[in-house]
Amino acid sequence: MTMPEQDTKATRALQELENSSSSVRLQAALAVGTAPDPRFIDTLIERCAVEPDFFVRDMLTWALTRHPSSMTVPKLVDELGSERAQARSQALHTLSKIGDRRAWPAITRALLTDADDEVARSAWRAAVVLVPEGEEPELAGVLATQFGRGELETRLSLSRALIALGEVIMPILRAAMTDSDPRVRQHAIATERLLRDPDAGFEFAIEEAKRVVALGATGQEE
Repeated sequence: MTMPEQDTKATRALQELENSSSSVRLQAALAVGTAPDPRFIDTLIERCAVEPDFFVRDMLTWALTRHPSSMTVPKLVDELGSERAQARSQALHTLSKIGDRRAWPAITRALLTDADDEVARSAWRAAVVLVPEGEEPELAGVLATQFGRGELETRLSLSRALIALGEVIMPILRAAMTDSDPRVRQHAIATERLLRDPDAGFEFAIEEAKRVVALGATGQEE
C-alpha cells in the first residue's frame, strides 16, 4: 500500500471516530489501533474525553496502548488536569493499561479522592498498577480515607484496589474496623473478609459486615 493510500485510510478512520453510529466509531478505533501512527494520538485522547459508548472508549484505550508510551504518557498526564471528569477517568484508565511507572507522580491524592466516583475508581486502579515498590503502605493510607464511600460498585472497586496491595493493608484495615463511622467499619470488615476469601461475593461480605457491626464486634475474633 502506498503512503497516499495509507494517509487516506487514516484520515477516513479519524473522521469516522465522530460518526453518529457507535459501531462505525468502534471499527474506526480498531483501524487506528491496528495501524498506529503518532499523528493519531491527540485525536484519540480528545475522543476519549467525549465518547459516550463504553465499548468504543475501551477500543480507544486499546488504540492508544498501541502507540509508544513515550508519546502517549505525557499527553495522558496532561489530561489529568482536565475539568471534564470523563477526560480524567479515561486518561487514568489508559495509563493503568499502559503500565508505565513514569506516570506515577501524576497519580495525586486529589485524584485518589476525586469527588467524581468514576475518576476516583480509575485512579485507584491506576495507582495499584503504577505504585513503586516500597510506597504501597502510603498509598494504602490514602485509599483507606475512602472507606464507606459511594454505592456498592464503588466500595467494591476500593476493596479490590486495597487487596491488590497485599498484606501491607492489614494495619490500616484493623484500624478502620474500629472506626467510629459504621459505614467505614462495615467496608473495612467486608474488605478483610474478601482478602481472606477471594471467592466470597462482595455483597455477601458487606451483609456479613453489617451484621458484625450491628453486634458491636469488629469481626477480628471470628
